Amino acid sequence: MTDRTPETRLDGRYSDPTATAVPWAEAEQRLAAAELFWISTVRPDGRPHVTPLPAVWSGGALHFCTGPEERKARNLAKNPHVVLTTGANTWDQGYDLVYEGEAVRVTDEDWLRELAAAWEAKYGSFWHFEVADGCFHHGPGHAFVFSVAPGTVFGFGKGEPFSQTRWRFD
Repeated sequence: MTDRTPETRLDGRYSDPTATAVPWAEAEQRLAAAELFWISTVRPDGRPHVTPLPAVWSGGALHFCTGPEERKARNLAKNPHVVLTTGANTWDQGYDLVYEGEAVRVTDEDWLRELAAAWEAKYGSFWHFEVADGCFHHGPGHAFVFSVAPGTVFGFGKGEPFSQTRWRFD
């Protein structure tokens, strides 16, 4: 992964007059600190599927894992487009992020070992993974790991001032 600089724009239609665009570096910090994300994938028949999961920010991308037989893994086999959201479920305080991109499976075992260490550092020993055969292994099961580089990301500032920042990557 390489660091990319996005086009950043404040959308005045949805922002208070005093609002300013949030720098991408601040959004990255929020992505790295977030403990829970909601992932949206598309079922083969076109219906949406949404579920919560943990994710880690590493190398300029979000990463998540899932069992190969889970609905999200089966959906991604047909359509790699995903949306990951995180934030606060309050109306007038906090900051929400909506992160759009394409999920790409990670199989490089050196990279997987780095990501396994990142999971355990962030979430604790419950999330300890061994790496083998291009997968994470945890107890009797194994999981595919996916990387999602940002395509378009939206940030929603809630409270004073309300704001909507868009970061678009080439």
